[in-house]
Amino acid sequence: MVGGGQLARMTHEAGIPLGIKFKLLSDTPQDSAAQVVSEVVVGDYRDLDTLRAFARGCDVITFDHEHVPTEHLRALEADGIPVRPGPDALVHAQDKGVMRAKLTEIGAPCPRHRIVEDPADVAAFAEETGGFPVVLKTVRGGYDGKGVWVVRSEADAAEPFRAGVAVLAEEKVDFVRELAANIVRSPHGQAVAYPVVESIQVDGVCDTVIAPAPELGERLAGEAQQLALRIASELGVVGHLAVELFETRDGRVLVNELAMRPHNSGHWTQDGAITSQFANHVRAVLDLPLGDPRPRATWTVMSNVLGGDFPDMYQAYLHCMARDPQLKIHMYGKDVKPGRKVGHVNTYGDDLADVRERARHAADYLRGTITE
Repeated sequence: MVGGGQLARMTHEAGIPLGIKFKLLSDTPQDSAAQVVSEVVVGDYRDLDTLRAFARGCDVITFDHEHVPTEHLRALEADGIPVRPGPDALVHAQDKGVMRAKLTEIGAPCPRHRIVEDPADVAAFAEETGGFPVVLKTVRGGYDGKGVWVVRSEADAAEPFRAGVAVLAEEKVDFVRELAANIVRSPHGQAVAYPVVESIQVDGVCDTVIAPAPELGERLAGEAQQLALRIASELGVVGHLAVELFETRDGRVLVNELAMRPHNSGHWTQDGAITSQFANHVRAVLDLPLGDPRPRATWTVMSNVLGGDFPDMYQAYLHCMARDPQLKIHMYGKDVKPGRKVGHVNTYGDDLADVRERARHAADYLRGTITE
């Protein structure tokens, strides 16, 4: 696996019961996954020679991020190394302009959009789509709210162009909430779909995920799952695909983003599904039969633990575990820094209000936002 973050850490964990030998290309020995994987290569994924040396002896290469240069992945394929997802699929998660063009071609519902050249072009796009505000995104490199701007005038639109990469303009969608459809697809075309979830964002970062999305009708939930399955098939995705969606006020879904790897909106599956997203991603990239994605409980809630001013996890564990013996805590081994994702908690049960409160209390206590 290329990338040493928490997604690699949890994917490695899912492979242990299957006896999967896991090799990691990590930026530093301190990265989340590098702390627990036995075979770690420290190197720069942007260097082709490093990638080629790492790939020798591997049966398959997969990723915990989308940032490996597309041309490097094509070179690995030319060397005979299976890359999953392959570069022809992964480029749609790497480049938002390519993604929007392809989704439009296959008829997937998207916000109105186009590549813009300068602030005056942004103003022209705004006029075409009903006026400001407009959402601007760098086509490559953005995540967790980075590389995304909501601009309210032509004068506001200058900053995104300073990054020196292409800029995509999108209409600002008047949505009810954000949803996510998570699916997993294998090389021979088997695919499974998890329940559609509600994803609650705070300051551009995922805060809470509710599975399944409350009060989401069967028709729209089915449409979202079918849309994700169709996108995976059309793009040739192998492994986990997260399709982030807007639910609009007129009862539709629009595609916001794609991620071709295990995803924050699927962390609930570790404890709330029969087969987790991580276990199914491992099965998919190895072309093994996929596991059952159905939920184990009526409701599962995932809340991210963000870094704060409370690094004493042992004392926090005493409180949280005693208060809620059913609570599931997943910490990533990261240094605690304000606003940084350092872990998540999962709760589950039959009463949604109770499940949400338990998750929120634990996440806030682990962060130090509350102390009782």
